[in-house]
Amino acid sequence: MIVDVHSHAWQYPLHFNDDFRRQARRARAGVEVDLTVRFEDYQASTLPGAKAIVFGGKAKLSGLWVDDLYVARYVNAHPRTLIGFLSVDPTQEGWEAEMEQGHQDLGLRGIKLLSMYAGFRPDEPRLDPLWRYATRHNLPVLLHTGTTFIAQAPLECTLPRHLDAVAIRFPDVKIIMAHLSHPYEGECVATIRKHPNVYADVSALHYRPFQLYQSLMLVQEYGVWEKLLFGSDYPFTTVNASIDGLRKLNAMTQGTGLPKLNEEAIEAMIERDALGILGLA
Repeated sequence: MIVDVHSHAWQYPLHFNDDFRRQARRARAGVEVDLTVRFEDYQASTLPGAKAIVFGGKAKLSGLWVDDLYVARYVNAHPRTLIGFLSVDPTQEGWEAEMEQGHQDLGLRGIKLLSMYAGFRPDEPRLDPLWRYATRHNLPVLLHTGTTFIAQAPLECTLPRHLDAVAIRFPDVKIIMAHLSHPYEGECVATIRKHPNVYADVSALHYRPFQLYQSLMLVQEYGVWEKLLFGSDYPFTTVNASIDGLRKLNAMTQGTGLPKLNEEAIEAMIERDALGILGLA
């Protein structure tokens, strides 16, 4: 069964300010992405029986704010397919109460953080209540790591090395670093290899195929294939396009001396039981 650990639920453009919408035109080079989310479109672009983790996002600095109630209603409308995560922006007052409400009242089963977009580091002391809560309630935490198209979002806040400090202090939390932290894949691989409960997803990477090939070769050489989870980043791309892109990567090596990626490992990643790993089965 396919499990997409990285999919979005929002109303576009309602949940974004004008500045975010303008800057989002840089999300994919030469392609203006339609960020509209429709469940029927998502379902049509994935495999039968697939499951998806969905979240909105909260980042006042960057102009993105999706209330957890909206995510919960979206999930409740499609409970056989979707598992919902709450979001918080720890730079804003009341975030701890929002976290408890999203989990205890709305039934959302994990946490999504947009550290760079909101302008905070995940290892800051003010986030200790979040990591303690996630530990106590067995909530997985998925964080955006890596590049962005938003000018005011500080790259310092997205570096994988900050999750090393978190995992040392809160080793029981299941942490997923989104997008293999590109272009900081080396730090990401070093961190997921070091910590048993830290993983990475491969969402939104297939349309940069040579970069993804190099990233997965790094994964292969470090021997951490089992720490990768499949994700799409819908609506930026789709499940089927992501799987197709992964399966085509070795075609670039034909007629060259470049090594091949382990295709069995790629298939195992695509079909990995992410829900079991994250305690969401």
